[in-house]
Amino acid sequence: MKVTTRWVIIGCRGQLGTALVRQLEADPESEILAAVDLPELDVADPEAVVRLFDGLGGDADVVVNAAAFTHVDRCEREPESARRANADAPGLLARACDRVGCGLVHVSTDYVFSGEIDPEQARPQAYREDDPTGPNSEYGRSKLAGEERVREISGEFLIVRTSWVFGRGRNFVAAILGQAESRHRGEAKGALRVVDDQCGRPTYAVDLAGGIRSLCGLEAVGTYHLAGGGEASWWELARATLDSAGYTDVVVDRIRTSDLDLDAPRPAYSVLDCSKAAEQGVRLRDWRAALDAYLGSEDSPVQLQALS
Repeated sequence: MKVTTRWVIIGCRGQLGTALVRQLEADPESEILAAVDLPELDVADPEAVVRLFDGLGGDADVVVNAAAFTHVDRCEREPESARRANADAPGLLARACDRVGCGLVHVSTDYVFSGEIDPEQARPQAYREDDPTGPNSEYGRSKLAGEERVREISGEFLIVRTSWVFGRGRNFVAAILGQAESRHRGEAKGALRVVDDQCGRPTYAVDLAGGIRSLCGLEAVGTYHLAGGGEASWWELARATLDSAGYTDVVVDRIRTSDLDLDAPRPAYSVLDCSKAAEQGVRLRDWRAALDAYLGSEDSPVQLQALS
């Protein structure tokens, strides 16, 4: 007899939340009890969280917290808002899940690490789950505080750190395509300028959603890293995006992070070691293959433009 898993998705209209909802709706062994986002739910409001759980109409098996305040520079300018969304809200959800006895998946970030490169190392090492954290931005500090609050409630919850997510909605890949198209239309001129001194693992939201579901199926708990295969700089991701989408004529200049006037520091090398998940058979495809899949999907700005 098949057992249906009952899910609650927090942040259902974000990139990851959208992918999760779609996959779960297509899965006959899954039932979505609730899929919520702003403005209908302020997950940092204790009373709102209680009302959500009281009104589910059934017992949830897994709650996925895919909601966060992810605008890195705004987090630096608005630290109270960052703490409320990224630290307070996960604690409230963890407490509610512990109270009713359901699982929690909390999604975190590579920004919990400093990303600083040791000049003594011949090559930087990817971050493992148990490596020392040391965020340098308010975004990273608030996300780390959220992890800590979840762990304080229960060691049986799952924390998934990921990086450089692209999918339906606003993201780096979509922004690059928008800038390229504006040059083709003559609305903008000159080369694009993209940093080439930050390195990470680009991750397709669809793949991340599938990986999270797989970890839940394995009843994984604790902290796991889950990101796309391989690594890239932002410049490499931009160049690959343009080439794959047919904008080979658009020039992309390599610049340094210090050339930009940013409020928040960025990790220079925040590549996540995902071998812990891989040892359990959970691997995400290489970012280049994932990028091509995204560009060919209904969510891609390229496809949406073709339909307009």
